[in-house]
Amino acid sequence: MSEVRPAASSLGVDLGGTKIEGLLLDARGASLWRDRVPTPQGDYRATLAAIAALVARAEAATGVSAARIGVGTPGSETAAGLIRNANSTCLNGRPLRADLQALLQRPVRLANDANCLALSEATDGAAAGAAVVFAVILGTGVGGGLVVHGELLGGANGLAGEWGHNPLPWGDVDDADAKAGATTCYCGKRGCIETWLSGPGLTRDHARHTGETLTAQQIARRAAGGDAACDASLRRYAARLARALAGVINIVDPDVIVLGGGLSLIDRWLDEVPRLWARHVFSAGAAQPLRTRLVRSLHGDASGVRGAAWLWGRPSPRPD
Repeated sequence: MSEVRPAASSLGVDLGGTKIEGLLLDARGASLWRDRVPTPQGDYRATLAAIAALVARAEAATGVSAARIGVGTPGSETAAGLIRNANSTCLNGRPLRADLQALLQRPVRLANDANCLALSEATDGAAAGAAVVFAVILGTGVGGGLVVHGELLGGANGLAGEWGHNPLPWGDVDDADAKAGATTCYCGKRGCIETWLSGPGLTRDHARHTGETLTAQQIARRAAGGDAACDASLRRYAARLARALAGVINIVDPDVIVLGGGLSLIDRWLDEVPRLWARHVFSAGAAQPLRTRLVRSLHGDASGVRGAAWLWGRPSPRPD
């Protein structure tokens, strides 16, 4: 009887603003090869070449032909196949998928980084086995992705999961005061969830109350050490995160919400936010306790590239 080996997944590539990472997984989710290179800043053609070089190195190192490529990108793809809203601005307006397919001579699938996080965690991460998974990135920006029964939902306009560009719901007095001088979101609107729940949003909120400019990580460390002002900033953030996620629960009703990104590492969200969101969820109460779970991503900063690797689906083992 021939030995059965796990078949290799399609190769995942995480195209970030500062680095490009490649990952080849077997069917069980184990890494066969992983490497990263700096992103050529502002150079679209050099970025394409760097991705092609990563693919060639993966194949040379493993002897596995990556017949299909999944790429996680900043921004998203329009119906015309052009990248939009990427913070790596050299990608905007470019036919990234078509250009990669022509260069690599094989099919390529694209998804934004939040969608890749969602797919990774729903496939073999913190939400594995859950029917409906909503994943959010809390970092320099705020993004989201939605997976239903193992399938990534893009939506008719490619906007599924873009909760960060909805207004923060159920404002309080503090929000009203802040909105008077609110920073305009890069999308051109004011009051977006992203302007409140991103790392820069937490920094601005703390500075507005204290006059001191600290990073989100500094605020979290000081709060853990007993700093009352920093603790108050985190309590305001938790209340806003709870309200924003309650809006998601009211519309999508997910089994699991997964937190990713740098701010997801703040432990208190996992206990504090579910206690707060119940008051904003329709029909929640003692007679109807919420079953939605809030968890942190299992794969951390590797979720993006793992999700890109799963964009073609998870392969089955095959005989030699």
